[in-house]
Amino acid sequence: MILKLQGHEDLYAVEQLQMSLFSVEGEGEAISRLHRGNTWLTAVTTITCRGKTTRAVKRLRTGEETVRLRRRLLQQSFYQAALPHLEQIPAWGALAGVRPTKLSTKHILEGGTPASAGRLLEQVYYVTPPRRELAVDCSVSTVKAAGLLDANDISLYVGIPFCPTRCAYCSFVSRTVGRKTELLEPYLQALYRELAHTGKLLARSGKTVRTVYIGGGTPTTLSEEQMGKLLAIIHDTVDLSRCLEFTVEGGRPDTLTAQKLAIIRASGADRMSINPQTMEDAVLRACGRPHTGADVIRSYEDACRAGFDAINMDLIAGLPTDSYEGFCRSLDQVAALHPANITVHTLALKKGADLFEKRPVLPSGAEVAQMVEYANQTLRGLGYRPYYLYRQKYMSGSFENVGWSRDGKDCLYNIYMMEELHTILSLGGGGMNKVNLPDGTLQRFHNPKFPEEYIAQLDSVLAQKEKLFELL
Repeated sequence: MILKLQGHEDLYAVEQLQMSLFSVEGEGEAISRLHRGNTWLTAVTTITCRGKTTRAVKRLRTGEETVRLRRRLLQQSFYQAALPHLEQIPAWGALAGVRPTKLSTKHILEGGTPASAGRLLEQVYYVTPPRRELAVDCSVSTVKAAGLLDANDISLYVGIPFCPTRCAYCSFVSRTVGRKTELLEPYLQALYRELAHTGKLLARSGKTVRTVYIGGGTPTTLSEEQMGKLLAIIHDTVDLSRCLEFTVEGGRPDTLTAQKLAIIRASGADRMSINPQTMEDAVLRACGRPHTGADVIRSYEDACRAGFDAINMDLIAGLPTDSYEGFCRSLDQVAALHPANITVHTLALKKGADLFEKRPVLPSGAEVAQMVEYANQTLRGLGYRPYYLYRQKYMSGSFENVGWSRDGKDCLYNIYMMEELHTILSLGGGGMNKVNLPDGTLQRFHNPKFPEEYIAQLDSVLAQKEKLFELL
């Protein structure tokens, strides 16, 4: 669909909503106009699609204009004009961003209630009742997590951008090592240097590490010896005396052994991710994951025996060859294990993933909606509550990814990172540092994406860390 702007240049605000409501390759034309009169700021959207033309008008008094309210006005106008062209009401209404809960969280932190936050999402952004409930529940968890933080607290992310093989849906920057592991050791040596350098900067700055997350890639691609050494060096270089949680993302069961899980637990990590994505063996094969549903159960039981009582398990709704019935079976099997966290993702077709290039037949948006609804109802019925969520571009049905927890065992790092509540220090290739500045703004610093670049440019990475701490 062609998008034209008249009287304003807020392209991003309107374009992102257009992309979430209409197919990227869809036909038609949308015109977003903004007119400033003496009294009113008026947004008018006209959409012509498949021979039908619709028009919507929203107004705001000129004296009340801010950048945020102007963009909201444009989005409201576009949404109202788009509705007659859509087959169903969009789950997230006029919201197009990846963090819809920021609105409800901000509202509650500023003195609002969960009920009034729900009304805000309904009356201003047209969010449907199920999504309003998800967002408000997650905001309640976010406010609780924010209350655990002091001004000098930060979180630490350590990236291991390697995987044994690449899954068909994956678009992350990671090196597929297979049996070729010669790059791992040079990478780890560089990472040890960054850890030592960052540990000294932390000690001088007075900043306190509250959560640690080792992610990837698949961190458990590392051997038992390599994993043990990495965890030991983290403890040697970084003061973790006030750390609230320490997570290692195990990810794929084919990288986990009982001994490796025991080493991770004995080295101080108290949270583990074991991510089946599906328990259907045929779907696993279609996604290029060389393990079975039985392997998932074995790894979960090994993790429990190692002493982990906070285990996350990921599932994806909308995978190739999957069905509503198959997804329900997967969710039921995972829930029967009673993990502390279950994260339900919606498939997102991203450039760089094999699925994006091959475009296989996928479950329809309607079927994905059934999958997501089954997950929401089933998990609530089992005592799980949503504690964080985010959205991505090109998601099936334009839904969301939701983390569910039982017994209050929220993963704090997920909340702090997604809601940008404090500074996230990222170490390793592909890491993104999110620095919360004293004036309330956020600044990002990117580490080199690929392991080879990270190793070659390590001196500049260390220099960047020094600049980052100067800002803090």
